[in-house]
Amino acid sequence: MKTTYSTILLGALLAAGLVQAQTAPELKPPADSTIPTGPKGAAIQAGKLLLGETHQRLPANVGNKLNCTNCHMTGGTVALASPWIGIWGVFPEYRSRSGKIISLQERVNDCFERSMNGKALAYNSDEMNNILAYMQWLSSDVPTGVSVKGRGFGAIDQKLVPDATHGKKIYGEKCASCHGAAGEGLGNGAGGYAFPPLWGKDSFNDGAGMARTFTAAAFVKYNMPLGQGGSLSDQDALDVSEFFTHQPRPVYAGKDKDWPKGGKPKDARN
Repeated sequence: MKTTYSTILLGALLAAGLVQAQTAPELKPPADSTIPTGPKGAAIQAGKLLLGETHQRLPANVGNKLNCTNCHMTGGTVALASPWIGIWGVFPEYRSRSGKIISLQERVNDCFERSMNGKALAYNSDEMNNILAYMQWLSSDVPTGVSVKGRGFGAIDQKLVPDATHGKKIYGEKCASCHGAAGEGLGNGAGGYAFPPLWGKDSFNDGAGMARTFTAAAFVKYNMPLGQGGSLSDQDALDVSEFFTHQPRPVYAGKDKDWPKGGKPKDARN
């Protein structure tokens, strides 16, 4: 690793006690009462609606019937469910899947093209700016450049070997009542889903992070079954994820270009 003058100076200041090392702050969403009035507040409110009713409000950009909050739970405010709190201040950020530094706009569009099996938003569109306004507001109390506790998904034992046959059994016992015996989800009567489909044409494509066994297992382990997060063992979460991630789903045409500089994880779908 290259040592720079700024690195040496920071180390000296830390040793002298003149600056404090920044620890990860607790994940705490701001109160709704802090949403400002005027155009900025309207943008924040619009962004929240777009993320919670994505397929209804952005039909030209969503190719399935999912909403962003199906994975980023409760408006992106739940620890270990890929929360958006603090996300504003950590981008631009290096992403090994892209092999480069990407902006927050690129990260949002990555989800539209993969998780939503759809099309990217224009960077200067009202919809993109509203989504960013909401994420910025969620991050109001988080220092720039600092990740909150509970960012992303939780840890899962990478040494475990998944067993899809056992996973099918777990799915029937723990998941099918909400997500359907054939992974078709449970409709809400308004053209959307009360519980999202886990495979099939209305689910995420095979280029999405959630289509990877270990990534899905980390989400399942800490968030599923709904209201019972943490009740499954690492092995059970891994097995059920191996089962449902490898069921038929839309294909992402660009996944062969992922990890162009190496570091491809063992559960990558390309």
